[in-house]
Formats: sequence, C-alpha cells, structure tokens
Amino acid sequence: MTTTTGTIDPAARRVPPFGGVNTTVLRIELRRMLRNRRTIIFTLIFPAALLLSFGGQSGWDDKAGLGNVAAYILVSMSLYGAALTAAAGGSMVALERSLGWSRQLRLTPLNPVAYILMKTLVALVMGALAITAVNVVGAIQGKAEMPTHIWFECAVVTLFCTLTFAALGVFVGYVVPGENAMQILGPGLALLSFLGGVFIPLDQYSDVVRHVAYWTPMYGVAEIARSPLTRELPWYAVVNAVAWFAIFVVGAAWRMSKDTARV
Repeated sequence: MTTTTGTIDPAARRVPPFGGVNTTVLRIELRRMLRNRRTIIFTLIFPAALLLSFGGQSGWDDKAGLGNVAAYILVSMSLYGAALTAAAGGSMVALERSLGWSRQLRLTPLNPVAYILMKTLVALVMGALAITAVNVVGAIQGKAEMPTHIWFECAVVTLFCTLTFAALGVFVGYVVPGENAMQILGPGLALLSFLGGVFIPLDQYSDVVRHVAYWTPMYGVAEIARSPLTRELPWYAVVNAVAWFAIFVVGAAWRMSKDTARV
C-alpha cells in the first residue's frame, strides 16, 4: 500500500507502556541528583552532622518509649534529612521548567502523571539514602538504643512519610521559578521542623506555639515516623499528615495541569 510522502503513520508512534515510566529516565534522574553537590551536602551530610552535634548531651540515655532519647532524636533527624532530600528532588521541576526541559517533554508521548511518578520514585530513593546515612551515623555513634525491629520500622515509616515533602517540592517547583525553589524550601522546612517538634519536643513550647504546631505539615508526619518507637499516635496527627499530603498532591496536580495546558 502506497503512502503519501512526508506523512507519518499514527500507528508508528505508539504511546509507551506505563505512560513512559522507564528505568533509563529514572537512572538519569538519580545520577543528576547525586551529582548535585548542594543536594549531597545539605540533604545527606547536614542531617547526619546535626545528629553528631547533639551527641553527648545530658538526658540522651533517658527512656523514650521503647528506646531512649537518643533514638528519638535519631528518628527525627532521619525525617528531617529525608524531607529535605525529597523536597529537593521534587523541586527540580522548577529548574527544568526554566531551561525549557518540561516544554520539550510535552512534545513526547510521556504522560504527565508518569513524569510526576518518576519524580516521586527518585525522591523516595534519595530519601532512603538520607535515612540510611543518618541511621549509619547513629549506629556508629552508639548512643541510640531501641530494638532492631523498631529501628527498621521507624526507617520504613519515615521513608513513606517523605512522600508528603516530595509532593511539596513538586508543588513549589511549579509555583516558584528556577533555582529559587530550594532557596525557599530549605529555610521553610527548617522552620516547619522547629514548629512541628522535630528539633525540639512540643512539650517544651508554650501553649500558644504548641497549638500552632498542631496545624503545621511537619507535626503529623513526625508523630507517625516516631510512633513505632513511642507507641503513641494521636488521631489528629494522622488527620494532619493525610490532609497536608492531599493538599500538596492536589496543589502539584493543579499547577502541573496549568503548565501542561500551555502550547
């Protein structure tokens, strides 16, 4: 059968399976993140350094749930490091948009949902690296004491909690231009960590600050991440975590739909 010169058979341009999710793109994304010195320093080294800087303080051997205070702090630093890493991975969409890479991707059969899914997978892998780094340093330090299965449970739960901040990173990446995204997310997450009880337990705050903390994005995930250790998980902490995750996902999807609608 003869075809007209210059035309393209639509059947020859098939939509890739799984919307375009593939290991090659994932490998490229991971390699790019690992080559970023800022990411390595501020999301992998900095939280572990914070854990070391807290070492030797009085009260670290006090009991905290099924372990001690040192274990409580270790889980908190793991969450902080993983949140920074996941948010950094998600916010890379801001740089890609400024360079025109997102516009280039829109010319391919890549599904926008698949694009966000790959960003989320990269954020999870980077979050796992941050959690591992903090836990290895904590194990070498030798201060943290908790059962091995609790140690593992806290690490796994913390990893899934980082999905909230991956969504936050994507959301901010679609709102803030260029490299300004991480300049906002870095100090912002530090402030949220202070308010959410990651760096300082909430019982040391005043009643006013504590009631504000209950509404912050970091509070719910921090309580969930530490729940295998503390064996305490208020229902309103779960509601907080689910609500903020939904807000960030909806916000990221909304901004992504606005961005992909441009021709």
